Amino acid sequence: MIIGEVDVLQGPMIKRTKVSITREKHTRDYVPKGTISFSDEDTEGIIQPLNDALVISVLINKSLVKRVLIDLGSSANIIRSRVVEQLGLQEQIVPAVRVLNGFNMACKTTKEEITLPVNTTGMIQETKFYVIEWDMRCNALIRRLWVHNMRAVPSTLHEALKYPIP
Repeated sequence: MIIGEVDVLQGPMIKRTKVSITREKHTRDYVPKGTISFSDEDTEGIIQPLNDALVISVLINKSLVKRVLIDLGSSANIIRSRVVEQLGLQEQIVPAVRVLNGFNMACKTTKEEITLPVNTTGMIQETKFYVIEWDMRCNALIRRLWVHNMRAVPSTLHEALKYPIP
């Protein structure tokens, strides 16, 4: 009894070979030396979910200044006049008129600027700040270029800056 038929190919037979490629596997925990990274350990002590801006403390002229906002969208470094007074640096203020535009297109005019040494984790950078008399929640605002010059990597999730230093 014949149930089915099979066609037999005529002509040369083609041999197929299975080729497998193995690559070196990297695990998530593997971090090459010199790489800046953040891990779940960096979020310890931070209540999640978090929707806060990145706010740090820095040494300005050897004094600890808290509530310094890292604003990667800002094109100006800003410091409150009250902070300059508390640091006792009024004599270093230089007259300079600048118009600053906010994200809501509100304009404010500054009349003074000051250059101060900003120290974070042993790295010091001379930073020009525009002195303002507005009422804002932070004591100073640091812009994107400062972060780049410090070679820092910010993470708002981890509420931290990391630097490529030992």
